[in-house]
Amino acid sequence: MNKKLETISNLFEGNEIRSIWDSEKEEYYFSVVDVIVALTKSDRPRKYWNDLKKKLENEGSELSEKIGQLKLKSKDGKFYNQDVLDTKGILRLIESVPSPKAEPFKLWLASLGSERIDEVFDTEIAVNRAIEYYRKRGYDDQWIKARLMGIVDRFKLTDVWKESGITKGYEYGILTNEIYKSWSGMKANEYKEFKGLRKESLRDNMTDIEVVLTDLGEIATRELAKKHKPMV
Repeated sequence: MNKKLETISNLFEGNEIRSIWDSEKEEYYFSVVDVIVALTKSDRPRKYWNDLKKKLENEGSELSEKIGQLKLKSKDGKFYNQDVLDTKGILRLIESVPSPKAEPFKLWLASLGSERIDEVFDTEIAVNRAIEYYRKRGYDDQWIKARLMGIVDRFKLTDVWKESGITKGYEYGILTNEIYKSWSGMKANEYKEFKGLRKESLRDNMTDIEVVLTDLGEIATRELAKKHKPMV
């Protein structure tokens, strides 16, 4: 199971939360009504959601602007337009639901926020958390060292790009695709598809050799960029 879907499923104690993958935006969208059912156990979840949605709109909540509609499969086997939110929107929704059932989720979100604040004061906590995460996934220390060095080298590369006036995410994407194509023959999104990935980090799912090839590509690109000032 995809890690993002597994996380959402665990959050809602195994309740079915219908989802759909948007390959262009590289984001999952989840059924709002399904989340309302899991949080409130309401007999009329659609009415509950409609009332809450009106309340959010009247309050000028940014969440109401994030709601989209996608066709999701219903119990009768047919597909109907349903209100959906991405992962961030779903977490914001949890905070907006006045239900005792939502309190454990709110405490969980608060604990995450507390952890991030701690990392601001002591950045080593974030580094240790990353190392522990990789070890739990079975990576050896040599791979972890190469991965962390790759992150540093990536920052060095984007710093050079910024000096050339390249600052937008899509511009980074265009140039990054050229790096991947130079050694794999595929763009980043094509390589993710080749490896069967969706929302997961491509670099976190690379072999030792792939990590080295990517790092070498970025280091070479950085040195060339210093001399030739790239343009997108």
